[in-house]
Amino acid sequence: MGAPQEPAGRGDSGAPQPHRGIPEGTERQVTALYWEAFGRKLGRALGPPEKGRAFLAAHLHHDRGITVLDGSGRVVGVAGYDIAGRALTGATSRDVLSVYGPLRGLPRLALLALFARRPAEGELVMDGICVAAAHRGSGIGGLLLRDIAAVAAENACSRIRLDVIDVNPRARALYERHGFIAVRTQQTPFLRKLLGFGAVTTMHRAVTPGGLDEGTPR
Repeated sequence: MGAPQEPAGRGDSGAPQPHRGIPEGTERQVTALYWEAFGRKLGRALGPPEKGRAFLAAHLHHDRGITVLDGSGRVVGVAGYDIAGRALTGATSRDVLSVYGPLRGLPRLALLALFARRPAEGELVMDGICVAAAHRGSGIGGLLLRDIAAVAAENACSRIRLDVIDVNPRARALYERHGFIAVRTQQTPFLRKLLGFGAVTTMHRAVTPGGLDEGTPR
């Protein structure tokens, strides 16, 4: 992937359009959306919220995300992905220990390790997808998924993989509409009190040269 493209605003149709990369200056907007969507999980590892959002914003890989901007240039949707071990959220263990200190940092690293999902060869792993509350149900999630699939095809990936938790049926329904198939579910009752979910389902979607077309799954 090259340098992130500059945002182009809205397309000719007037509708928000996806853009490759995280535009410079929108890091806080992106991490605010991430925290809104995944704060229950991230808060245990990177909280308190303001500190966690700032930490994420400082350690983004700008070329590993897709954004959707509204007419004012504000980010209203974002999807991150991991190819070859490089993901949108790019902090290292050293970064965590440097910001949170060894005493508080080590338990946080143990929690973050639970979320690690390295891609296999020829695989793109989704690193989260989120849409601003006021724009949900407007098709932005589908735009992001189609562009993620295009990225996968351009990078010669044969499969997209993602995980969805049991308390997020809306996200799972979106993935199923776009051809993702559940391949296994891992029960995680030990995480229910800590992180708010008790099962994680892994879903796969095959990638074709054209990416992800709207309509009947292939």
